[in-house]
Amino acid sequence: MLADKIRLTAKEILEKEFKTGMRGYNQEEVDKYLDSIIKDYEAFHEEIELLQAENLRLKKQVEELSKRPQSTTAPSYTPPPAQQQQAGTTNFDILKRLSNLEKHVFGSKLYE
Repeated sequence: MLADKIRLTAKEILEKEFKTGMRGYNQEEVDKYLDSIIKDYEAFHEEIELLQAENLRLKKQVEELSKRPQSTTAPSYTPPPAQQQQAGTTNFDILKRLSNLEKHVFGSKLYE
């Protein structure tokens, strides 16, 4: 995949020979520049390999997650049975107290 898009390798850049002319470029300057290009080229190649590996890892992760059954709603919190009983008892106690309070305040008017 990557080999199809890249025309030069770091080795080809290193081994490239340029013809010299009468008033050609300074060969040392060209060599230094090519050396920096080679270093950048190798760094880019390493970065591409790292990104391709990460991309592959993420694709596998997405594939694994898509195989899991999906719930349509967010997971709901259900309290442990002890807390459910406590809450039910508490609600019952509140209703009982409210009923007694209404009887005390309104007396027989409630049942007329």
